[in-house]
Amino acid sequence: MFDLVPSPFDSIIAFIVVLGVLVFIHEMGHYLAARWCGVHVETFSIGFGRAIASWTDSKGTVWKLAWLPLGGYVKLHGQERPEDASSDVKALWIEGRTFHEKQVAARAFVVAAGPLANFLLAAVLFAGLFAVMGKPVLPEVADPPALIGEVVANSAAARAGVQRGDRIVAIDDTAIVTFGDLQRIVSVAPGRTIRLRVQRDGSELALAATVDTRGTGANQVGMLGVRSAAPPVVFEPVGLGAAMVGGVVRTWDVSAQTLVGLWQMITAQRGTEDLGGPLRIAQLSGQVAQLGLASLVSFIAVLSVNLALINLFPIPILDGGHLLFYLAEAIRGRPLPPRAQEYGMKAGLALILALFVFATWNDLGHLGLFRWVAGLLG
Repeated sequence: MFDLVPSPFDSIIAFIVVLGVLVFIHEMGHYLAARWCGVHVETFSIGFGRAIASWTDSKGTVWKLAWLPLGGYVKLHGQERPEDASSDVKALWIEGRTFHEKQVAARAFVVAAGPLANFLLAAVLFAGLFAVMGKPVLPEVADPPALIGEVVANSAAARAGVQRGDRIVAIDDTAIVTFGDLQRIVSVAPGRTIRLRVQRDGSELALAATVDTRGTGANQVGMLGVRSAAPPVVFEPVGLGAAMVGGVVRTWDVSAQTLVGLWQMITAQRGTEDLGGPLRIAQLSGQVAQLGLASLVSFIAVLSVNLALINLFPIPILDGGHLLFYLAEAIRGRPLPPRAQEYGMKAGLALILALFVFATWNDLGHLGLFRWVAGLLG
């Protein structure tokens, strides 16, 4: 019914819409918190670079829509430290409306309000889906059959030729009945080549797969790179109150799952091939948009949680890094030395750039660029 390979133009439009919503809500959190604390907001920008459109409201805030839609920012009045500002800049400061003169708790609240707004957006979107469509309830299946619902790109299964819809009936000489049987055998066979008997379209195939290895030393486990075919989802009607509670619970669950997945990557229990950047988000945005409004709303909610968590990481230049500096200031009774903050910012910037390059490399691999280049060279 739907073409799941959208055109680049469709993906770009969907990406701009998705990212625009997330960035607007995030920056609106900072904006509203600043106004609440009596800080004047000089600029509210969606996107970076030259403005496509701009206007100034009655409070003196310049609202901008810029041409590079990869983020946004809120410029707070007097955000610079007094020792870093020139005399000309200081002369323009409005007493009582600058950011730097507020108490550390107020500054921390302004910074934390962006991620909090993204968590709130996710909870509201999930609650809206539950109220309109009902709450999804998965059937109770103790152990689903070994029916393949998804094959991870560049995985052992993909290299062996396993396809979505295949049913694995045996590994070597061991019969496979459930997906749990498949996981138990593969997990203890890292690096081994195994023989798969697969049922496909009424016929049986023999495939050979070299199991991928995750982890190091005694923690090595085998990974085939397949996911079970999901059982059909049943939607259970719920009232508005239950939908709101469900939205909060779902936001919490997505947050916990994201952090667990990240920790598994850090501890080498899981590969980093799922770590994606803007190109992957653009690709998925186009695909999800073609599945309908409900899927797109759910996708935005999940990304909103991810954006909130990323910004809360204690990395200087991110919101979490600023909160870490404010925590140190609250404990010490005075800000960290300027040089310590400067070094922290430089280190944070280097780390973010490295992660961006790595994620983009992953994205290009998922998009098939390297296979295409290899084909040209071959």
